[in-house]
Amino acid sequence: MTQYNIVQRLDVQDDNRIFADMADDEANPCLSCGACCQHFRVSMYNGEMACSPGGTVPDELVSVVNPFIVCMKGTEAGHGRCIALHGAVGEPGVRCAIYDRRPTPCREYRVWLDDGTPNPDCQRLRRAIGLPPLVPAQ
Repeated sequence: MTQYNIVQRLDVQDDNRIFADMADDEANPCLSCGACCQHFRVSMYNGEMACSPGGTVPDELVSVVNPFIVCMKGTEAGHGRCIALHGAVGEPGVRCAIYDRRPTPCREYRVWLDDGTPNPDCQRLRRAIGLPPLVPAQ
């Protein structure tokens, strides 16, 4: 099943996880934000690394957390900037350099919830960097 709103496309995976893809479009609020990419620790199963069958995340961009879990470099302790984030946070043009190969936590992070309201975490993080709040999706 695929659902659409202004710029967020949702794909329900075979295991019922929901992955969100954001359009490369000026209406995409992420392309002038990036706050989540410098706030959360981005942890994932090490099977998501490119060296693993089916993995996509470039090996050189992760740090080992334990024998099974890795995280994006820069986010190890949380409140650190992800190594894959390019550009200035809160400025136009900020983007993920590995968007098509990003890890599951990034794929699951949604800007708008099912009812069209903005994700409260987005709202809080945008406010913290001085960006206006998002409006509900139509």
